[in-house]
Amino acid sequence: MKVARKRIFTLLAVIGLIIPSFAQITTDQLSGKTNTVTSSVPFLTITPESRSGGMGDVGVALSPDANSMHWNPAKYAFVPNDLGVSISYTPWLRRLGIDDINLAYLAGYKRLDKNQTIGFSLRYFSLGSITFTDITGNTITSFNPNEFAIDGAYARAFSDKFAGSLAFRFIYSNLTGGIPVDGTESHAGTAFASDVSIFYRNDELRISDYDATFAFGVNLSNIGSKISYSKISEKDFIPINLRIGAAYTVDFDDYNSLTAAFDLNKLLIPTPPEYYSDSVDLEGDPVIEFGYDPNVSVPVGMFRSFYDAPGGFVEELHELTYSAGLEYWYAKQFAVRGGLFLEHNTKGARKYFTVGIGLRLNVFGLDFSYLVPFYQENPLSNTLRFSLLFDFAGLKGK
Repeated sequence: MKVARKRIFTLLAVIGLIIPSFAQITTDQLSGKTNTVTSSVPFLTITPESRSGGMGDVGVALSPDANSMHWNPAKYAFVPNDLGVSISYTPWLRRLGIDDINLAYLAGYKRLDKNQTIGFSLRYFSLGSITFTDITGNTITSFNPNEFAIDGAYARAFSDKFAGSLAFRFIYSNLTGGIPVDGTESHAGTAFASDVSIFYRNDELRISDYDATFAFGVNLSNIGSKISYSKISEKDFIPINLRIGAAYTVDFDDYNSLTAAFDLNKLLIPTPPEYYSDSVDLEGDPVIEFGYDPNVSVPVGMFRSFYDAPGGFVEELHELTYSAGLEYWYAKQFAVRGGLFLEHNTKGARKYFTVGIGLRLNVFGLDFSYLVPFYQENPLSNTLRFSLLFDFAGLKGK
């Protein structure tokens, strides 16, 4: 069975190779041997909204808003309003010349009382259209693969500075529509996951003569079941991720403020081992030379992810990704943003700058971001994100 050349990366996902569609590695970019940590449903790791998208993909410790579900649901406990909603849209991988791959994101929150808030989100990823053909090139059928995740979260403030949250997620991934691939029956994959997060914020600080706020956040996300697309294939890890970050805001006066933020990420799933090139076991499987067997349970895989890289501690450090961003606000109405994202060459080689702007008018807000990669001919080039936000203050009792 064949697929049009423009859809080859989608077919790779269909047959379970779990290659991240958002990463591209070329020989000129690499300084060493590649050993990329990959997972199924990588759309869960794509930045879905424009504020953080303009700040190098930071977000775990930024001030709370409707999009806190993706970054740190615990932030919902400190949202200033009673109700907020955000709608975001990202045309994806336009550099590849494919115009029907898109990520849509709907998120929001509702305050229950002074200390409790609930949040929700819906993430929908459309991978365009695939035309399935037989061996002679005759069209069998067409299908629009898609994936989505539905989230719900409960956040509680334990003090005026500290909050925690639990979130739950249902994941659905339909890449084939039940069409047999290479003679193997397929089906949609489903999984369940949860997030555990904390958020600390101290807005009573001073730096020189200026008011300042320090925030710190941790989000352990997508702790959940593995996923499979056929009865005979092994189940794959979803992108369990640990995100840690901090943000520092200085209010220069009533009109001008500046926030600097930094995030660190690590996938808590097994690193592919290195195998002997000329040795197999009694069952015909390759024998591991360095590293560990990746076919383990979720708890074991999470624990081992801190030390299972075949290259040892140095390779473990290479698996970290770094995000840094700045956000300047004027009169709390107009924002200018910039950021940087870095991933090691041997782990995906995603390196890019981001810029963005924001506008707030009463209950309405608009954010826009633009991505500029380090390297030319990168599939992430010219990525745009758009977000509309609606924050409704003081709805309770009205």
